[in-house]
Amino acid sequence: MHNYIINASIQIVPVVQDRHPYEWVDEAISVIEKSGIKYEVGPFGTVLEGTYAEVMKVIGDVNEFLYSRNCPEWISNLQIQIRSKSGITAEEKTSKFIK
Repeated sequence: MHNYIINASIQIVPVVQDRHPYEWVDEAISVIEKSGIKYEVGPFGTVLEGTYAEVMKVIGDVNEFLYSRNCPEWISNLQIQIRSKSGITAEEKTSKFIK
């Protein structure tokens, strides 16, 4: 895959009763924070921005983390946008709406 900037959205939906789902989500976000990748947390998901390899590594790291912490079950909802010949940023898609 190329080294242009892509962006993705990841939403973790814990299917758990062992503790409040937000606690699992907070821990997943901490993995993203520690990755050093550009990200923005929203109420329904977190947007990641970086090269394909960087973004996919973070997505994998989040899932591996939840597995290693014995999260009983979760759903990872993903959206990924890729351009073949250039990068694409979240700011490019949303700047016209920021006041």
